[in-house]
Amino acid sequence: MVASATADPGVEIAGLRRLSGGASRETWAFDAAHGDGRITPLILRRDPPGAPKAGMAIEAALMRAAAREGVPVPEVLAADESSLIMDRVEGETIPRRILRDAAYASARPRLAGECGRILAAIHRIPPAAVPGLVGGDPVAQWRDQLDGLGQPHPALELGLRWLDAHRPPARREVVVHGDFRNGNLIVGADGIRAVLDWELAHLGDPVEDLGWLCVKAWRFGVDQPVGGFGAYGELLDAYEDESGIRVSAEELRWWEVLGTLRWGVICILQATVHTSGLLRSVELAAIGRRVCENEWDLLALLPTGWP
Repeated sequence: MVASATADPGVEIAGLRRLSGGASRETWAFDAAHGDGRITPLILRRDPPGAPKAGMAIEAALMRAAAREGVPVPEVLAADESSLIMDRVEGETIPRRILRDAAYASARPRLAGECGRILAAIHRIPPAAVPGLVGGDPVAQWRDQLDGLGQPHPALELGLRWLDAHRPPARREVVVHGDFRNGNLIVGADGIRAVLDWELAHLGDPVEDLGWLCVKAWRFGVDQPVGGFGAYGELLDAYEDESGIRVSAEELRWWEVLGTLRWGVICILQATVHTSGLLRSVELAAIGRRVCENEWDLLALLPTGWP
């Protein structure tokens, strides 16, 4: 894979190093050193050794389709089912720094609005441009995931009951990023430079992406509901300006509840990958310790006195 992306004669690979983060896939940075002295900074994303291949060719196709709609993404240079190589975009991905460091103080007030406009562009991607994406009822999907674990989680069960009883009207099915949040964005002093980690993309309701961005886990201790950097109104107004679609506060809250429940179930699943021995990982084990946090956040979101 590296050879196919750096096929020019005289190109050498230098500075290969693994980057932190990424519980399900590995990320490596390296430089392509050309014979004429040019240096091309690149990123390799791949499935961990022994892990099932997870369709990274689809992820590459998504990024290319997103670029055509004006979404800021790294340029994909090569991809197969288990890895892809792309340009390395300079900037910060660590939420603590994005939310607190002085270097990003000028960007923070704009981030919620930028997210709204970028999400509207993502939702313009023609589904036919990325064959292989699937959809379905998200409540049923996460109920099936929870039932398959065979573990008692009353708070999550209560959340599923509330979601089922208070569904908003369904919207037109679009391409959904699936993991659009603080931590999967490259940010500079000028704002959002790239959207990363398209591996969970699927077909679904566009408000799913907006609700996921507002999940408390992605605020990283800052008292701002949209990614820790903005207000609900900033996100919704910008999304409407770009898409022409107005999302109500009640509809957004429903999807925020679903996102909180979803992250709770994902934490259980990630821990199970570790405890089963399929992939031993301190990071996966640590994620499993956050299940109770999400159960607490979920209960706090549900109306008092329900059911």
